[in-house]
Amino acid sequence: MANSNEVPLMFQAQITGRGQIQYIREPEQAERWVDEWLEATAINAPNFSDHVRTKEYQISWRLLTNSGQDDDFIRPVIAANGFPYYPGASMKGAFLRHCNPQQAVRYCGYQNNSETQPGILRFHGAFPQDSEWKEEPLIDVVHPQENWQVKNNGSHSAFLQISLYEPTLVFGISSTIELEESEWETIWSIWDKAIERGIGSRVSAGYGQPINHPETKLFSVTLKGQGLASKLIGTEDIAEFRPNMFKATLRGHTLRLFSAVTDEKTAEELTKELWGGFAGDKGAIVGDLGIAFDAENLVMGEFKYNNNKMATYDLKKGNLTILCMKNRSEEYRKQLLILAKAILKFIMLIGGFGKSSRRVDHRIFFPEYLEPGNKPMIGCHWEFTKELNQYYYPVGKIENVTKIIDSINKAVKNWLVFKGKSQNNQRINWRESFHPENVQIWGRIAEDDDDSLAVRWFHGNYKGSQSIKRSNLTGEMGKIGRIYHRMYPHYIKNREGEMKRKRPEYIELLTIFPDKKDQTTREFLAFLPTSGFQKLWGV
Repeated sequence: MANSNEVPLMFQAQITGRGQIQYIREPEQAERWVDEWLEATAINAPNFSDHVRTKEYQISWRLLTNSGQDDDFIRPVIAANGFPYYPGASMKGAFLRHCNPQQAVRYCGYQNNSETQPGILRFHGAFPQDSEWKEEPLIDVVHPQENWQVKNNGSHSAFLQISLYEPTLVFGISSTIELEESEWETIWSIWDKAIERGIGSRVSAGYGQPINHPETKLFSVTLKGQGLASKLIGTEDIAEFRPNMFKATLRGHTLRLFSAVTDEKTAEELTKELWGGFAGDKGAIVGDLGIAFDAENLVMGEFKYNNNKMATYDLKKGNLTILCMKNRSEEYRKQLLILAKAILKFIMLIGGFGKSSRRVDHRIFFPEYLEPGNKPMIGCHWEFTKELNQYYYPVGKIENVTKIIDSINKAVKNWLVFKGKSQNNQRINWRESFHPENVQIWGRIAEDDDDSLAVRWFHGNYKGSQSIKRSNLTGEMGKIGRIYHRMYPHYIKNREGEMKRKRPEYIELLTIFPDKKDQTTREFLAFLPTSGFQKLWGV
């Protein structure tokens, strides 16, 4: 009798103990799924017939397509001979959305109650250019943390999925009639616009994005940053710089800001309208905004302590593009631009992106903490590059931070007015609502890298025997703290109105969401006015 456990996982029922592989706590199941798939996949990529016109597109990060064949687990559409495939039906749908009415009828056809008329084009979908996709890591992870990070320590879980890393895809289109070359140029120009907004799933988070976005780009900034990188599941040494961390951070801070000016329901609705999400009976919503990222100069590395290794990144230059994911009027795009810039600049003011973004990079601001070689690395550090330093908020005086936060708050309120939503100054009962009664920002000017006061308070006493280490305020493993620490590069405007860096100074900022019932927090807040910090925002 055949052993059912020898049946490949993709053909087993998605139940516990069988083919259920989405849970991160059992990565060996996903590794087995991938190994079985690759073993059965043909060596050579499929070829389109001679009558099919083709064009190649490079995906900037990962491509995620959902076959829909498994519950709670996203795996690619797989064609004959095992190759991953972007379906022709999906291609046609994306193409059709970017046709004018005449083009839609000619190329894609139409259907009504009494008549069906096919178009002249046939969409053959896309395959990877070659078999190199097999050599790249395929096991991906999704980890929604909004409830945990922003609201009230809600439950959170990481799940596995399968996606292709930086594939070059060959798309095929054919026609039932002979066409002039000029018309083929029109056809491919339509597809160029269609693919700009991304293909597959989770495109607003950076998946399925091509290299260029001339039509959908709202604005771009050039960034540099360093910190802790994600490590791929089921691997020993492979680290990955994951662009979806930008959207996760943008979305989280959007929710924090909206929750300060309107009610809970409206804050969540507006955040989903901007960044997408699930909206009950409406199902999945495509948001107005998305991100694409191109790393021009990225070095992956590792930090060693004791017998452990932590993956790191050093992004010397990368382009973050904020995309407009829908066809919107000129005025709508203008208002989106104002809001999106304010949110991004807010993030760069108080924190950073990715893992350990609530702390400064200790390699820069507290190297002696790490020098014994027996402690894990902590924190990150992000800056706009010199070429785009107009995105920095100037801080001529430390009190200017108050005006900066007020201007961000105003931009968020203006969006509510633009959308016809009501404002609500009442405090929402979320841990990290950015309401002035729920948050305090404290700041000082630091002379250089070595002049961070607060970084040492996270690891020792700040006054006598008083400490915030592993407290309700700072958090610990498995528990989110209530404080952000940032060393913000100090920029001012000169007489010509140009932004100039006051090297080597920083604006040292503490953003605190205090639990005023906590004794340790109350004592620390009482200490801060005597420490050289001054309160810049909040009650």
